[in-house]
Amino acid sequence: MTVTVRSFAKINLGLRIGAARDDGFHELLTVYQTIRLHDVIRVSARRGSGIEIRCDHPRVPRDPSNTCWRVAERVLAALKAKGRVVIEIEKRLPVEGGLGGASANGVATLLGLERALGKTMPAGERLRIAAEVGSDLPLFLVGGTVLGVGRGEQVYPLPDLPAMAGVVVMPGIGVSTPKAFAEWDRRQGPKPVFPAGADAAPKGCRSPGTPLSGEGGAPPEGKLTAPSASDRMKGLGRGLSAWLSEPYSSAPSTFRARRGQAGNPLLRLVRAGIENDFEEVVFPEYPELCKAKGALLRAGARYASLSGSGSTVFGLFDSRAAAVEGVGQLRKQGWAAQATATLTRAAYWRRMFAS
Repeated sequence: MTVTVRSFAKINLGLRIGAARDDGFHELLTVYQTIRLHDVIRVSARRGSGIEIRCDHPRVPRDPSNTCWRVAERVLAALKAKGRVVIEIEKRLPVEGGLGGASANGVATLLGLERALGKTMPAGERLRIAAEVGSDLPLFLVGGTVLGVGRGEQVYPLPDLPAMAGVVVMPGIGVSTPKAFAEWDRRQGPKPVFPAGADAAPKGCRSPGTPLSGEGGAPPEGKLTAPSASDRMKGLGRGLSAWLSEPYSSAPSTFRARRGQAGNPLLRLVRAGIENDFEEVVFPEYPELCKAKGALLRAGARYASLSGSGSTVFGLFDSRAAAVEGVGQLRKQGWAAQATATLTRAAYWRRMFAS
C-alpha cells in the first residue's frame, strides 16, 4: 500500500535566540506558521526488510542521514513492525531554505508510514520521535500557528488564525543553520541600544561595522547597554502575552480589529515585537537576502522577514490580489518569487492526505 502525503512548509513569524545550552543547542522562542507550499511524500510498506529513499534532487541524501529514514527507523521500532519501507520524496521546496522542508518530510513519513502499516501511535510517542530526530519536526504534528520554545521542539498551538496571503522569495542559495548559530555566538557582546526610531535602516541590513546613527550621522541620545539573551526573549514574551490577551475571532468574517488596528490578527501578532535574530548574522553574509526583504516591502508586503536561518524571505500581504501583483513586480526585478498563503491548523490537517 502506498500513501501519499503533502509535506507543508513553515515560516518563522519571529525568532529570538537565547543563551547557549549545555547540550550544544540554544534556547529559542519562535512562532512557527505553516504555509501552503509543500513537497509530496509517498510511503509504502512491502514484504522484506530495510529502508529505501528515492529522490531526484541531488542534495537530498538517500542514506541513514536522511530525516525520513531516521523517522521511519524509529516508527518501525515503536510499532514493532517489519517490512521494507520505500519513501519517495518529490522536492518542491528549497533545500536549506529555512522552510523546514526536511523536517516536514520526516513528519509526513511518520504519518504516511502509520497508514501504510495500518497502525497508529499515541500522540505522545509521535512527539517523542519527532523531537528526537530534530528540533523543527514537532511543529508539523500541530500545524497552523505554533509557539516553539526550548530548542524549538517544545510546541504549543496558538489560536488558529485566518489565512493570510503571502509571497516567498527563494534566492537559490543554501544557508547552514549550524554556521549561522556559530556566527551569532561569535558576534555576541556589548552593543549600543538606542531609543526606537533612532535609526531607520532595517534590522540586520547595515554593512558589517556600520555604526548606528541619528540625523546628520550623530549618535542619537541613549545609553550604551548590553541586552542579555534573556532580556530579548522576555521582551518578545511580553509582546506575545499582550497579543494573546486580546479577544479575537478566528473567523475572517467576524474578526473585529480593536483600537483602530485593522487587518488580519497575524499582523497584530508580528507587531507584538517579533523579529528574526538570524537576520543580524545572515544579512551581512548574504546581502542579497536583505535586498529581498526590502524588495518585498516595496512590493506591498505589510511585514517581511527571513524565515529561520534562511535563505527564504517571506512577506505577508493584505489580499491574494496584492500578493499576485507583488509577485509580478518582484519577478520583473529578477527575484524568484512565488505567491502562497498561511495555512490554518484545520486546513493543514484537511489537506494533508487529500488526493
